[in-house]
Amino acid sequence: MMTYRIGSRLAAASLALALGTGLALTPGATPRAEARQAIDLSDLAERVIDAVVNISTSTRVDAAAGQRPGPQGRRPGQPGAPGAPGNPGSGPGAPFDELFEEFFRRRGENPPGGPNGQPAPQRRQSSLGSGFVIDASGIVITNNHVIDNADEITVIFNDGTRLKAELVGRDREIDVAVLRVQPTRPLKAVNMADSDRIRIGEAVMAIGNPLGLGGTVTAGIVSAKNRDIQSGPFDNYIQTDAAINRGNSGGPLFNMAGDVIGINTAIFSQTGGNIGIAFAIPANTARPIIAQLREFGETRRGWLGVRIQEVTDEIAESLNLGTRRGALIAGVEPNGPAGPGGIKTGDVIVSFDGREVRNSRELPRIVSETAVGKAVPVIVMRGGKEETLMVTLGRREGNIQQASTGQQPQGQAPRPANPTVSALGLQLSGLTQEMRQRFRVRDDVRGVVVTQVDPNSRAAERAIQAGNVILEVQNEAVNSPADVTRRIEALRAEGRSSALFLVANAEGDRRFVALTLR
Repeated sequence: MMTYRIGSRLAAASLALALGTGLALTPGATPRAEARQAIDLSDLAERVIDAVVNISTSTRVDAAAGQRPGPQGRRPGQPGAPGAPGNPGSGPGAPFDELFEEFFRRRGENPPGGPNGQPAPQRRQSSLGSGFVIDASGIVITNNHVIDNADEITVIFNDGTRLKAELVGRDREIDVAVLRVQPTRPLKAVNMADSDRIRIGEAVMAIGNPLGLGGTVTAGIVSAKNRDIQSGPFDNYIQTDAAINRGNSGGPLFNMAGDVIGINTAIFSQTGGNIGIAFAIPANTARPIIAQLREFGETRRGWLGVRIQEVTDEIAESLNLGTRRGALIAGVEPNGPAGPGGIKTGDVIVSFDGREVRNSRELPRIVSETAVGKAVPVIVMRGGKEETLMVTLGRREGNIQQASTGQQPQGQAPRPANPTVSALGLQLSGLTQEMRQRFRVRDDVRGVVVTQVDPNSRAAERAIQAGNVILEVQNEAVNSPADVTRRIEALRAEGRSSALFLVANAEGDRRFVALTLR
């Protein structure tokens, strides 16, 4: 499936979202249908609708090139990004304006307003989205992709009032933007709920500006929680079947108490059509980012400085974790906070600052929500036992920091060649200069090189390839093929059925692989 941001340009490819849940009864309904009683949301909608706004943006566009200025590199799934529909024009005539210009180009003529030999004039491209007021003094929340690259932002209220908006700050990684308007009287505002308390199946209501139809109310349920749609490092979306369409981007998803549990932002669709699957940023994910943007105009996320991977069942067995999981540390940034705090490659973080870490997806989000400079307790599993470490967080800049490959000191002489040996479907050799050149292995990568892999082995299933380098076997460094075989035999003698291998590619990127010892 393709993931689409649901933001706003009316001439964009069809980005229809979820149909409603069919809450109203129909004549002759069956007893089963009668269980789905109609929910009267009129009082709730009347109470909160004045806090929901339309967001109109305007951008200068080179009419000849059909392009707009501004930074590139949007996240996958955002309008204009690879694999996602573009964002041309809005308003009743916008699609036809583009077809009109294309008609003249195909004929080798200039569109009106661009005489031969002269550059075409700039025109303005408009878009529509949604938002909501969280502070009566004039603070409005929307999606970043709704206002991305905008030259002018206008907030349109339910009574038709239009106010120019100032961009206070924005965050591309969770797709949130904070705007400020200057009202002449206090605005109607809504509260953000504790989104961790929502339940699957709970009724929800959305209000927004789909297809330019402001003040549209739809209803549905929470279909799922903690969805990872591969749009960024902090994915934990609320999934809903409430009917949402393009133009709903940035609008609120309400619970039945009238509080905002999420910010509508994306859809799943194979065709761009409405298939009843929409996603909202949870209020608890957005709240600390909104607070930072209001205070600093930018995000100030905590940074641990580690590279992590998922704990599979095989890895859990190798590390004696039992039923516990967490985030496996595959690498530690040399200049990051984790190393001085005592975190090591091979540790599994199971708790961070008093919050349980149940899987590798949760750790980046928990760390990012923690204050920069705060000393936090980190519980790790090491050698099958718990250890508590204290780590003082740094500040993460830009995208998710990838841990370095754990560089060894420079200037060490190449290790002497070792005889090639076979183990667990792998042909292993010492990492001589010849082998480095053959597989283009970086000079700072130390270990035992894989020269061949049995295609029917478990190692092949785990994507170990010729040219990979084995750095450790069950948390012990290996420098020769003999080290590997001795370690395997020792683990077998202990009665272990599997072992954890730390493997690097030629560039030094590391990962853990669990292999059976049978």
